[in-house]
Amino acid sequence: MASLIVFNKPFQVLSQFTDRDRPQAPRSTLADFLDAPRFRAAGRLDYDSEGLLLLTADGHLQQQIAHPQHRQWKTYWVQVEGNIDQTACDALAKGVLLRDGITQSARAQLIGEPEVWPRYPPIRKRKTVSDSWLQISITEGRNRQVRRMTAAVGFPTLRLIRTAIGPWQIDGLKPGEHRFASTDDFKR
Repeated sequence: MASLIVFNKPFQVLSQFTDRDRPQAPRSTLADFLDAPRFRAAGRLDYDSEGLLLLTADGHLQQQIAHPQHRQWKTYWVQVEGNIDQTACDALAKGVLLRDGITQSARAQLIGEPEVWPRYPPIRKRKTVSDSWLQISITEGRNRQVRRMTAAVGFPTLRLIRTAIGPWQIDGLKPGEHRFASTDDFKR
Protein backbone atom coordinates (compact mmCIF):
# COMPACT_ATOMS: atom_id res chain seq x y z
CA MET A 1 0.00 0.00 0.00
CA ALA A 2 1.37 3.42 -1.02
CA SER A 3 1.45 6.30 1.43
CA LEU A 4 -0.90 9.15 0.67
CA ILE A 5 -1.34 12.45 2.47
CA VAL A 6 -4.68 14.26 2.28
CA PHE A 7 -3.98 17.96 2.85
CA ASN A 8 -6.27 20.99 3.06
CA LYS A 9 -4.25 23.62 1.20
CA PRO A 10 -4.92 27.13 2.49
CA PHE A 11 -5.47 30.14 0.24
CA GLN A 12 -2.23 31.67 -1.10
CA VAL A 13 -0.03 28.63 -0.49
CA LEU A 14 1.98 27.08 -3.32
CA SER A 15 1.33 23.40 -4.11
CA GLN A 16 5.05 22.62 -3.74
CA PHE A 17 7.66 22.58 -1.01
CA THR A 18 9.84 25.45 -2.26
CA ASP A 19 9.33 28.75 -4.08
CA ARG A 20 12.01 28.70 -6.75
CA ASP A 21 10.43 31.60 -8.66
CA ARG A 22 10.77 34.15 -5.86
CA PRO A 23 13.70 33.24 -3.59
CA GLN A 24 14.14 36.88 -2.50
CA ALA A 25 10.50 37.14 -1.33
CA PRO A 26 9.24 33.57 -1.00
CA ARG A 27 5.57 32.77 -0.78
CA SER A 28 4.07 30.27 1.64
CA THR A 29 4.62 26.64 0.56
CA LEU A 30 3.71 23.13 1.69
CA ALA A 31 6.90 23.12 3.80
CA ASP A 32 5.24 25.65 6.11
CA PHE A 33 2.68 22.96 7.02
CA LEU A 34 4.23 19.53 6.35
CA ASP A 35 7.48 17.70 6.91
CA ALA A 36 7.13 15.06 4.21
CA PRO A 37 10.42 14.24 2.48
CA ARG A 38 10.02 12.53 -0.91
CA PHE A 39 6.31 13.43 -1.10
CA ARG A 40 5.07 15.40 -4.11
CA ALA A 41 1.67 16.76 -5.03
CA ALA A 42 -0.45 14.53 -7.25
CA GLY A 43 -1.70 17.33 -9.48
CA ARG A 44 -1.79 20.98 -8.66
CA LEU A 45 -4.04 23.48 -7.00
CA ASP A 46 -3.51 27.13 -7.88
CA TYR A 47 -1.98 29.55 -5.39
CA ASP A 48 -5.31 31.38 -5.05
CA SER A 49 -7.42 28.20 -4.74
CA GLU A 50 -8.05 26.23 -1.55
CA GLY A 51 -8.85 22.72 -0.48
CA LEU A 52 -7.87 19.15 -1.16
CA LEU A 53 -4.35 18.40 -2.31
CA LEU A 54 -3.08 14.81 -2.40
CA LEU A 55 0.62 14.07 -1.86
CA THR A 56 2.45 10.81 -2.41
CA ALA A 57 5.98 9.44 -2.63
CA ASP A 58 4.86 6.84 -5.19
CA GLY A 59 5.44 8.18 -8.73
CA HIS A 60 3.09 5.62 -10.31
CA LEU A 61 0.27 6.55 -7.92
CA GLN A 62 0.96 10.23 -8.54
CA GLN A 63 0.40 9.66 -12.29
CA GLN A 64 -2.72 7.56 -11.67
CA ILE A 65 -4.27 10.37 -9.65
CA ALA A 66 -3.13 13.41 -11.63
CA HIS A 67 -3.03 12.46 -15.31
CA PRO A 68 -6.27 13.30 -17.19
CA GLN A 69 -6.21 9.99 -19.09
CA HIS A 70 -7.15 8.24 -15.82
CA ARG A 71 -10.29 10.39 -15.51
CA GLN A 72 -10.27 11.00 -11.77
CA TRP A 73 -13.22 13.22 -10.88
CA LYS A 74 -12.16 16.38 -9.07
CA THR A 75 -14.98 18.17 -7.23
CA TYR A 76 -15.04 21.86 -6.34
CA TRP A 77 -17.27 24.29 -4.48
CA VAL A 78 -17.25 27.51 -6.45
CA GLN A 79 -18.43 30.92 -5.29
CA VAL A 80 -19.23 33.05 -8.31
CA GLU A 81 -20.17 36.66 -8.88
CA GLY A 82 -23.88 36.95 -9.68
CA ASN A 83 -26.77 34.53 -9.31
CA ILE A 84 -25.79 31.50 -11.34
CA ASP A 85 -28.74 29.60 -12.79
CA GLN A 86 -29.55 26.14 -14.12
CA THR A 87 -28.95 27.25 -17.73
CA ALA A 88 -25.33 28.11 -16.88
CA CYS A 89 -24.92 24.81 -14.99
CA ASP A 90 -26.28 22.90 -18.00
CA ALA A 91 -23.78 24.69 -20.27
CA LEU A 92 -20.92 23.82 -17.90
CA ALA A 93 -22.05 20.19 -17.85
CA LYS A 94 -22.13 19.95 -21.65
CA GLY A 95 -18.72 21.60 -22.06
CA VAL A 96 -17.81 25.18 -22.84
CA LEU A 97 -15.50 26.70 -25.41
CA LEU A 98 -12.24 28.03 -23.96
CA ARG A 99 -9.15 29.40 -25.76
CA ASP A 100 -7.65 25.91 -25.77
CA GLY A 101 -10.78 24.08 -26.97
CA ILE A 102 -14.06 22.74 -25.68
CA THR A 103 -14.02 21.26 -22.20
CA GLN A 104 -15.14 17.70 -21.60
CA SER A 105 -18.48 17.01 -19.99
CA ALA A 106 -18.65 18.02 -16.35
CA ARG A 107 -21.08 17.64 -13.49
CA ALA A 108 -22.47 20.98 -12.32
CA GLN A 109 -25.23 21.83 -9.88
CA LEU A 110 -26.41 24.80 -7.86
CA ILE A 111 -25.77 24.57 -4.11
CA GLY A 112 -26.45 26.76 -1.12
CA GLU A 113 -23.54 28.45 0.60
CA PRO A 114 -21.52 25.60 2.13
CA GLU A 115 -20.24 25.69 5.69
CA VAL A 116 -16.60 26.54 5.11
CA TRP A 117 -13.82 28.22 7.02
CA PRO A 118 -13.33 31.98 6.65
CA ARG A 119 -10.81 33.04 4.04
CA TYR A 120 -8.05 35.55 4.76
CA PRO A 121 -8.15 37.99 3.17
CA PRO A 122 -11.91 37.66 2.82
CA ILE A 123 -13.79 37.77 -0.48
CA ARG A 124 -14.74 41.34 -1.25
CA LYS A 125 -18.40 42.12 -0.65
CA ARG A 126 -20.24 44.47 -2.98
CA LYS A 127 -23.66 45.70 -1.97
CA THR A 128 -24.91 45.92 -5.56
CA VAL A 129 -23.56 42.57 -6.81
CA SER A 130 -24.75 39.27 -5.38
CA ASP A 131 -22.87 36.00 -5.34
CA SER A 132 -23.87 32.34 -5.43
CA TRP A 133 -22.38 28.85 -5.20
CA LEU A 134 -22.21 25.78 -7.40
CA GLN A 135 -20.56 22.40 -7.20
CA ILE A 136 -18.66 21.29 -10.27
CA SER A 137 -16.76 18.08 -10.99
CA ILE A 138 -14.29 17.70 -13.86
CA THR A 139 -11.88 15.03 -15.08
CA GLU A 140 -9.55 17.33 -16.99
CA GLY A 141 -6.83 19.43 -15.44
CA ARG A 142 -6.29 22.42 -17.69
CA ASN A 143 -4.66 25.51 -16.24
CA ARG A 144 -7.22 27.47 -14.16
CA GLN A 145 -9.95 25.46 -15.89
CA VAL A 146 -12.85 25.90 -13.47
CA ARG A 147 -12.25 29.66 -13.24
CA ARG A 148 -12.17 29.93 -17.03
CA MET A 149 -15.30 27.78 -17.36
CA THR A 150 -17.40 29.88 -14.99
CA ALA A 151 -16.19 33.08 -16.67
CA ALA A 152 -17.15 31.62 -20.08
CA VAL A 153 -20.77 31.29 -18.94
CA GLY A 154 -20.80 34.81 -17.46
CA PHE A 155 -20.08 34.12 -13.78
CA PRO A 156 -16.53 34.96 -12.67
CA THR A 157 -15.15 32.83 -9.84
CA LEU A 158 -14.61 34.56 -6.51
CA ARG A 159 -13.57 31.54 -4.44
CA LEU A 160 -12.59 28.00 -5.42
CA ILE A 161 -12.38 25.11 -2.95
CA ARG A 162 -11.53 21.57 -4.08
CA THR A 163 -13.42 19.09 -1.91
CA ALA A 164 -12.66 15.70 -3.51
CA ILE A 165 -10.40 13.82 -5.91
CA GLY A 166 -11.66 10.37 -6.83
CA PRO A 167 -12.51 8.56 -3.56
CA TRP A 168 -10.62 11.01 -1.31
CA GLN A 169 -12.40 13.91 0.38
CA ILE A 170 -11.38 16.85 2.52
CA ASP A 171 -13.95 15.99 5.22
CA GLY A 172 -13.10 17.44 8.62
CA LEU A 173 -9.74 18.99 7.76
CA LYS A 174 -9.21 22.65 8.51
CA PRO A 175 -6.86 24.71 6.30
CA GLY A 176 -3.27 23.58 6.88
CA GLU A 177 -4.28 20.22 8.40
CA HIS A 178 -3.53 16.81 6.93
CA ARG A 179 -4.05 13.10 7.50
CA PHE A 180 -2.67 9.91 6.03
CA ALA A 181 -5.05 7.92 3.87
CA SER A 182 -5.34 4.43 2.46
CA THR A 183 -5.05 3.69 -1.23
CA ASP A 184 -6.83 0.32 -0.82
CA ASP A 185 -10.08 1.51 -2.40
CA PHE A 186 -8.35 3.23 -5.30
CA LYS A 187 -8.74 1.52 -8.67
CA ARG A 188 -5.46 1.61 -10.55
